[in-house]
Amino acid sequence: MYLLYSLAYSLAFLFLLPYFIFQSLKNGKYLESFSQRMGFLPRISADDDGPSIWVHAVSVGEFLAAQPLIAKIRLTLPGFKIVVSTTTITAQRLARERSPSSDSIFYFPFDWQLSARRSLEKLRPSCVVIMETELWPNFLRQCRLRNVPVVIANGRISDRSYSGYRRAGRFIKRVLGDVHLFLMQTETDAGRAEALGAPPERVRVCGNVKFDQSVPSRHSSDRAGFARLIALSEGGPLIVAGSTAPREEAMLLDAFRKARRRPGLAEARLLIAPRHPERFEEVAELITRSEFTLARRSSFSDESASRIEPVKAEVLLLDSIGELSSAYVNANVVFVGGSLVPRGGHNVIEPAALARPVITGPYTENFREIIKLFVQADALIQLEEESESGLSESLANRIVQLVEDSAAASAMGQRARALVERNSGAVDCILSELNALVVSGTGRFLADTEMIPK
Repeated sequence: MYLLYSLAYSLAFLFLLPYFIFQSLKNGKYLESFSQRMGFLPRISADDDGPSIWVHAVSVGEFLAAQPLIAKIRLTLPGFKIVVSTTTITAQRLARERSPSSDSIFYFPFDWQLSARRSLEKLRPSCVVIMETELWPNFLRQCRLRNVPVVIANGRISDRSYSGYRRAGRFIKRVLGDVHLFLMQTETDAGRAEALGAPPERVRVCGNVKFDQSVPSRHSSDRAGFARLIALSEGGPLIVAGSTAPREEAMLLDAFRKARRRPGLAEARLLIAPRHPERFEEVAELITRSEFTLARRSSFSDESASRIEPVKAEVLLLDSIGELSSAYVNANVVFVGGSLVPRGGHNVIEPAALARPVITGPYTENFREIIKLFVQADALIQLEEESESGLSESLANRIVQLVEDSAAASAMGQRARALVERNSGAVDCILSELNALVVSGTGRFLADTEMIPK
């Protein structure tokens, strides 16, 4: 099975290779990451021999979720180096900016045995922590062969992933056998892991680490350009739409146009933060075609922001990385994207922790249990499923409702923050398990004679 998987993985890589080459020649994308993904990693420090904990976060969302965990590992396990890997370029940039104290930051290896082996031989980690649920069979197998315990932290298994894993049958059970601990977000996630073949004694429910994320202060970004962009919204309510997906921006702009017809919202501003950076230009063009005046974060360099004259803009485009939480701080109303269209939704905990009134669309299956908690606590508004034009109309009405009744909006935000505080503690749970693995020495697979899956 591993041979067939490796063959399929290699064929997929060859199929995508022309795209990688094109992007590399066009804008230098993937050039830096390629050698590291082949397993040729940079040095950790002058002393590479000390124990280390390897934390992997595939993309920006996972890295942001990992930040409080990394910080606590640093405090409670000072004798261990911390090395951080990502898969996406945007997450790599953010990790280098937000986690400069990490002993090494690099790209996660391709899932070939040779790449995984090189990486593990270079780092010799005491433990590998994979945020959420990244299952790379060859990498996990190489960890098992070296007796390196792997922990799935903040684990979740979406409906789509669960369906895909089930089709893998016995192979996925073998892969899960190479994971030492599954620290899952919910009972549903834990049940799915066990149903797929994870040994029940290795499965725990720790909750969602996003409930433990620190809350930024108002205007929390120290970048002058961001502050200048936010200043454009002064004088009227600011609606922030975070992590938006294709087709959603058009619906948001339509809802915004309708909402601004109300006297109290005539001076409102809409800030849109697309989920994926490669869509920044596409969204900017859409806003312009919709005949709204536009201001882009990228137009305000941090060095020259103080010299830029004020501009009149109705829609603000956050075409930057790592500033969405700061945008939420300044919002009167927050819409969390990936939910007006069938994308599964995105993280509502971040704006909720800031006591902001949150609206989400009907498509939130990736966060089903979290959304259920908020809806039951009357701490979030979820729109009902209907046509795109109907959703746009409903969104406009809800925005108007929250802006015009600021007392009700504030009360909803306070209920949301209280719910977040009640559900915190996942980081401490994960840290307790890590401490047992790397300090108490319980991380080794106890049955030395147990067969490694072939």
